[in-house]
Amino acid sequence: MLIKNIKSLLQTSASEKALRGKHMSELKSIQNAWLLIENDTIKNFGSMNSCPKYDGDIIDGSGRMVLPTWCDSHTHLVFATSREEEFEMRLKGKSYQEIAEAGGGILNSAKKLQNTAEDELFESAWERLNEVIKMGTGAIEIKSGYGLSVEGELKMLRVIQRLKEKSPIPIKANFLGAHSYPTEYKDNHQGYIDLIVNEMLPQIAKEGLADYIDAFCEKVAFSVAETEQIIVAGAKYGLKAKIHTNQFNCMGGIELCVKHNALSVDHLEVVNDKEIEYLKGSETVATLLPSAPFFLSDPYQPGRKLIDEGVAVALASDYNPGSSPSGNMNFVVSLACVKLKMTPAEAINAATINGAFAMELEQDYGSIAIGKKANFIITKPINSAAFIPYSFGKDTIDQVVINGKRI
Repeated sequence: MLIKNIKSLLQTSASEKALRGKHMSELKSIQNAWLLIENDTIKNFGSMNSCPKYDGDIIDGSGRMVLPTWCDSHTHLVFATSREEEFEMRLKGKSYQEIAEAGGGILNSAKKLQNTAEDELFESAWERLNEVIKMGTGAIEIKSGYGLSVEGELKMLRVIQRLKEKSPIPIKANFLGAHSYPTEYKDNHQGYIDLIVNEMLPQIAKEGLADYIDAFCEKVAFSVAETEQIIVAGAKYGLKAKIHTNQFNCMGGIELCVKHNALSVDHLEVVNDKEIEYLKGSETVATLLPSAPFFLSDPYQPGRKLIDEGVAVALASDYNPGSSPSGNMNFVVSLACVKLKMTPAEAINAATINGAFAMELEQDYGSIAIGKKANFIITKPINSAAFIPYSFGKDTIDQVVINGKRI
C-alpha cells in the first residue's frame, strides 16, 4: 500500500522515552508526504519529491491527515451490562461515592458479571472492541476488576485472553482484583487481600493471563498500605503496576507508585504540588481520563499544570459502564483540549506515543516510524490537526488501517 499526496503526515517522532514538558507540544510532521506499507509494517515515508514508483494499492491522501491510531491505555472493556440506572441516580443528586457505598458502582457490575456466562461476556466485549477500532483505536489495555472472586476474576481474564487471540490490535491485560472489596469482605480487608495474593495471583500467573497489576487506591476502596501489598505481590510474578489513584483524594498513592516504579498512575483528578514533584523525577506516566469527570460532573485533571511541570502525560478513555461509558478517543482528545487546557499537539501526543509508552508498546505503535506496525488513521479532508479536537462530535475519520489493511 502507498498513500501519496498526504497533506500532513503526523507524529513522525522516534522518542526513546515518553514525551514530557515542552516536547509534548512538538508534533513532528511532514507536509505533502507519502507513506509506504509492506504487509503489516511501515516500510518508508517522506515528502512527495522523493515518492517512489509503486504498482500496488495506491491511496490518494490529498487534503487528508495521516496519524497513528490511538493507544488507549486504560479501559474496562469487559463487563456484563450497562448501568444507566446509576446515571439517573446521579442526575437526581447522588454522587458516585454515595452510589458505591450503597452497593452500586463496581459491586453492581460484579454482581451482574458473576451471573453472566463467559461466552456472553466475550461476545459483548468483542462488539465493543470492534466499535473502538472503527473510531481509531489501534492498541488497548483491558482490565479485569468486575469479578471480585477467584472464579469471576479468572473468567474476566480468560475473556481478555480470548480477545487477545482474535483481535487485530494488541491488547494488554491488567489484573484489577483489587478494584473494590466484595460485600462479604467489607469488614475483612486483609482476608480479601490474602485471597488475591494467595489464590488469584498464582493461578493467573500459571495461565499467563495478565501483563500488569492494578488496584483502586482510594478512601472508598484500598488504602495506600493495602495497595502496596498488591503491588509487591504482583511484582513477585513479574507484573508491573498501573494504578488507579487520586480520583477523589490525595492520600499518598502517587508517592507509593513512584516508589515502586509503577508504569503509570491513572485518574489524577486531584493532585498536589508534592505529588507532582514525585512524578517529575520518575519514569511513571500520568494517565489522564477526562471522560470520567465529564460524565460524573467532577473536577477535571490538571493537565496543563502537569505538562508545564514536566510530567509525562498520556490520555485514555476509561471505557467502563459506570463512570465513562464510551471508548471514543477522539472525544477524549477534544476534552483534553477544552477542559484540561492541553494544546492539540499535546493531546495527540498524549493519546498516541505516550499512550503506547504507558503499555510498553512504543517499539511497535504510537508513531509513524520505519519498522513499526502499520496502524494509522486517514482523516477526511481537514485544514489542520487542530480540527480533530476542535470538531468534537464530528467524525473526521475517513479510513482506519490496522496491520496494513483497511478495516
